[in-house]
Amino acid sequence: MSDQQLLIIDDDATFARVLARALGSRGFEVITASNADEARALTRRHQPRYCVLDLKLGDENGLRLIPELQALVPEIRVLLLTGYASIATAVEAIKRGAHDYLSKPVDADAVVRALLDGDTSTGDDELVDAPEAPLALRRLEWEHIQRVLTECDGNISETARRLGMHRRTLQRKLSKHPVRERPDSDD
Repeated sequence: MSDQQLLIIDDDATFARVLARALGSRGFEVITASNADEARALTRRHQPRYCVLDLKLGDENGLRLIPELQALVPEIRVLLLTGYASIATAVEAIKRGAHDYLSKPVDADAVVRALLDGDTSTGDDELVDAPEAPLALRRLEWEHIQRVLTECDGNISETARRLGMHRRTLQRKLSKHPVRERPDSDD
């Protein structure tokens, strides 16, 4: 089943092993890499059709790897996973060629749906409705920080300068989990 070959790139060995087992049971032929160099080598050797890529690979950034993987295998479908979700990162991932973007924790069924959704290029893209209520102030701050951090190519000191805050304050804000958009409300 080489048509269903999938490369998982994640520096968290336990997460990669669990996801590989789950996706293997769903019909994928799974190979794993724990860093960018290993990912490039496996991509050259196996030419996978699908890729699940973590945003943070130790000191490396998964966003930078997307165009390299697509240069090696032009038809590869890349799904970017991250524990630090933000709109700015999602937009940047799509601009760089990712087909989808999911926040951790994520289950294997969601990964399969994201990888296979639109694989036949049917063109039935749905428009996303704008939120009815404005985002919370803390969420807006998180999104702005992520956008500026992306513009600064991940440089914390430069991002802090542009935001007019102390570097340690920015690091503290970044170390927290992202703020939820809004709590689920009853209709």
